[in-house]
Amino acid sequence: MARRFSALLDKSAMTLSALCIVHCLAGSLLLTLFAASSGFLGHDVHLVGLLLALPLAGIALWRGVMIHHRLAIALLGATGIAMMAASLVVGHGGIGEIMLSILGVGLLGGAHLWNLRASRG
Repeated sequence: MARRFSALLDKSAMTLSALCIVHCLAGSLLLTLFAASSGFLGHDVHLVGLLLALPLAGIALWRGVMIHHRLAIALLGATGIAMMAASLVVGHGGIGEIMLSILGVGLLGGAHLWNLRASRG
C-alpha cells in the first residue's frame, strides 16, 4: 500500500512537471503572439507551480528514499527545485528564466521517474 501511494505521488509530480514544461514552451510561443497576455502566461503561475511542487516533491522523494535508500535521487530532485526557485528571481520572459525553469523541471521530473523505478525494485 505504501509503495502504491508513493508511486501515485511520483506520477502526480511527473504530471505537474510535464504541465510546467508545456506552460514554459507554449507560454514563450504565445507570449510572442500576445504581448499583453496575463493569467496563465503571467509570472505568478511560476510561484504557484513551485508552491505545488515543493510539498509534492518533498513527500514523494522522501518516501522513496525511505524505501530504496538512494539519497542521490532526493538530491537530484532538490537541485531541480532549486533551479525552479532561481527562475523566479531572474527577469520574467527572458532566456534565463526559461532555461532555469525547463532544466529544473526536467531534473525534478527525472528524479521522480528514477524514484518510481527504484521504489519498484
